[in-house]
Amino acid sequence: MASLDSVSLAILLGAVLVMAGILSSLLALRFGAPLLLVFLVIGMLAGDSGPGRLQFDDVRTTYLVGSVALALILFDGGLRTRFASIRTVLAPSVVLATVGVLLTALVTAPFAKYTLDLNWSESLLVGAVVASTDAAAVFLLVHTQGLRLRPRVGATLEAESGTNDPFAIFLTLMLVEYISVGTSSPGHVLMEFVLEAALGAVVGVIGGRLVVIALNKVALPQGLHAPFVTTGALVIFGGSQIMHASGFLAVYLAGIIIGNRPTRAHNSVVTFLDAATWLAQIVMFVLLGLLVSPSRLGASVLPAVAVALVLMLVARPLAVFVCLSPFRFNWREKIFIAWTGLRGAVAIFLASIPMLVGQSKAYLYFDVAFVVVIISLLLQGWTLAPAARRLHVALPRTERGPRRVELDLPGQLEQQLVGYPVRPKSLYFRRGLIPSWSKPTLVIRNENILTPTEADPIAPGDYIYLLAPPEKAESLDRFFVDMQPSTAPDPHLLGDFMVSAEHTLAELAGIYGVKVSEDESKLTLADYFDVHLDRAPKEGAELALDEIVLVARSISGGRVNIVGLRLPEEDETPPPLTRTQTVRKKLAELWSSVAGV
Repeated sequence: MASLDSVSLAILLGAVLVMAGILSSLLALRFGAPLLLVFLVIGMLAGDSGPGRLQFDDVRTTYLVGSVALALILFDGGLRTRFASIRTVLAPSVVLATVGVLLTALVTAPFAKYTLDLNWSESLLVGAVVASTDAAAVFLLVHTQGLRLRPRVGATLEAESGTNDPFAIFLTLMLVEYISVGTSSPGHVLMEFVLEAALGAVVGVIGGRLVVIALNKVALPQGLHAPFVTTGALVIFGGSQIMHASGFLAVYLAGIIIGNRPTRAHNSVVTFLDAATWLAQIVMFVLLGLLVSPSRLGASVLPAVAVALVLMLVARPLAVFVCLSPFRFNWREKIFIAWTGLRGAVAIFLASIPMLVGQSKAYLYFDVAFVVVIISLLLQGWTLAPAARRLHVALPRTERGPRRVELDLPGQLEQQLVGYPVRPKSLYFRRGLIPSWSKPTLVIRNENILTPTEADPIAPGDYIYLLAPPEKAESLDRFFVDMQPSTAPDPHLLGDFMVSAEHTLAELAGIYGVKVSEDESKLTLADYFDVHLDRAPKEGAELALDEIVLVARSISGGRVNIVGLRLPEEDETPPPLTRTQTVRKKLAELWSSVAGV
């Protein structure tokens, strides 16, 4: 009975710790504290050196939980990644995820050698452990601080942090093997990396396609789609690891494949994985905090602080500037990307690998990684939003999105029901606009279900449900949030081929002789962009109108403000592609054909 009581006590204490982590997140969000740091502190307070006095030194369990958590985090990141948004930044992101990690480790290693009194292989291991940017840390902090980054910067950070973990893990494992066995060669290491990455990519793409096929073909009971996809991700991860492929790369690519294909119950899968990754992060950080011994940190804390400062102020910036030099990033963007190299669970997780294999200085690596993560979360995490604004890489904040409800329709994958409350200041209520690819289906008013015809005119407080393609559902949000005030167009920008977006299509047709349907003649040019674009309008967006092309030249209040007109005689043959552009185009076409995106 005593053994049963100990199991029950372990379950109770574990649940209490996780609950404490969840509740503490509310306080952290209010004061802007990095949540991951809070979870670490909860684990430390519960450990043998804290008030909790829990004796926990099970590195194997921590490694197992950490592996599952990282696999789910990377899969969830891939699932939410729109391939169209990262296609243009794949090259710089991959360079940062490979060459950048290696350069960061190489620059950090000499400082680790002399401050921690290590040999070269051990100091390289320290550099490899802390070299990668943590995806969970970056995007959790970006989200909680309400940042909207410039698309190219945000996409680069997203792709880099999602793809650099596999390389950092591979580098760490190779160095652990070299220190333990003592025999290896650069050629062998390079060959191992190529094989692991290639096999991991193949397993990820094939596994992702198989999950999509099974999800759409097998008639699973309601509620089992999300657990099926989650376990499918873990099967892909575990199978890749058994085959000595990169399981972390495989599961990330599988997430991208599944997230960019039409599937059943997509909304419930994303919601389930969001909760699962939150729980995985909390459990992983609490366990890592339990492994930390503050009394043991005393001897290594000052050298570890020096390593952390060198990493943040020298190694990471140098690696970023070198890796991004061939690409068109300005110096402000490079500085922000360098400063956003947050260290999180991955570094502490990697530091547990030497502990797992029983290396002599394993606890030193773990303590150094822990101090680096703490300093990174405190300095970089708390200053992320001010740095983004000071460097002008943050876009103006928009109002929080409306309460969107998404309902999958059985028997087909092309449409789903998307519901919104109607606000009095929304674009839909004030202008009566909806995109051309959506269709109002029903309205709920005072708990009565009405057709759109019966409910006409729509009133504030109604709930309206529309049919829309699943991949475009999020784009409906901008029609149901309060309209932002727009500024008057700059008269100096207006001329013969530049007009205010408040002119109607009928007025444009009268001047330029273009043909406009009677239904759309009363639409303004701004309305025309809102109705026909799949996404919120951006500068440079183009739409055809009969024989001319409308080009968005200025955006104000989230809507097109000034429109440029490209007349037929202005059309020119586009310049031939350079060799680099041709290679990029071919690679993008190859990936699209293989991944099915």
